[in-house]
Amino acid sequence: MPQRPRLTPAIADVRRAVRESWERNGVVAGDQILVACSGGADSLALAAAAIFEGKRAGIRVGAVIVEHGLQEVTKAVAAQTAELLTSMGVEPVLIKSVKVGKDGGPEAAARDARYRVFEETDARFVMLAHTLNDQAETVLLGLARGSGNKSLNGMTEVNGRYLRPLLGIERTITEAFCNDSGLKFWVDPHNADKKYSRVRVREDVLPLLERELGPGVAQALGRTAQQLQEDEAVLSALAKDCFDDFVKVKATAMEIPVAAYESMPLAIRHRVLAMALTKMRAPEFARVHILAVDELVDAWHGQKPLTLPGVRVERNANQIVLKSTRALKTGAC
Repeated sequence: MPQRPRLTPAIADVRRAVRESWERNGVVAGDQILVACSGGADSLALAAAAIFEGKRAGIRVGAVIVEHGLQEVTKAVAAQTAELLTSMGVEPVLIKSVKVGKDGGPEAAARDARYRVFEETDARFVMLAHTLNDQAETVLLGLARGSGNKSLNGMTEVNGRYLRPLLGIERTITEAFCNDSGLKFWVDPHNADKKYSRVRVREDVLPLLERELGPGVAQALGRTAQQLQEDEAVLSALAKDCFDDFVKVKATAMEIPVAAYESMPLAIRHRVLAMALTKMRAPEFARVHILAVDELVDAWHGQKPLTLPGVRVERNANQIVLKSTRALKTGAC
């Protein structure tokens, strides 16, 4: 990588995205930031921009490379990426090998394995290189699956200790950044394998929409996610207040007064129930499960208890009772 690459529009855009994200989220001199880097264009561009901005602002920038072991080449790619990042001034550069399980399919299992590694770090933030294209794919997949607001909201810039500065940057910009900077990036063959639903959206569905509806579909989906995130912030806060006011949490059960639940607007009551199910570590739940609980209130005629994934729900007098065989999660919902 040249020591001082010519400042091009792509380089300026990515650097600005990193700098402004740090400013919005209170990253200050002395903080340790880790970039999750695969060696692909998105994460290399993010790492290079972060190290440039970090040197100017006194922010320490390291990297974590997760080697999934799903392809023979990935061990060599991880080593080459670590060498490149070290030459750029990234410190520390961590390579973590993981074993990918099978729960939820290969994509979800690999993601879970990565996040387990990220959770073991003690950095102020772990920076993830999701772009506007990734955001559009997420929203479109959520829409197709009927996943509701949570999926349609897409990914947020900040989620706990995870920071995504590039959600407004297109993939063509990160590739241009790398080319302009002399950075050779890895092209993962899995990113073209159409057995993965996200790849089919990327390679087939979004281009079809662009051809039939005109350019700008990815940008429009990104704007949709931003607008829904604004709504979700308000609705989630209201639901959290209702949860705290009305839901009684016990060691292996929760109780929700029927009268309180019935009086809540549907958008709030469904979020309250989702909070309860999440806190009870329900492995998965869908809208059909939420609506089934509604019937215990809105269409009560002595139904038998419901058996949802990991949770048993029954109406007991004037209470909706959720029971679990596992200890509840502690902390905020």
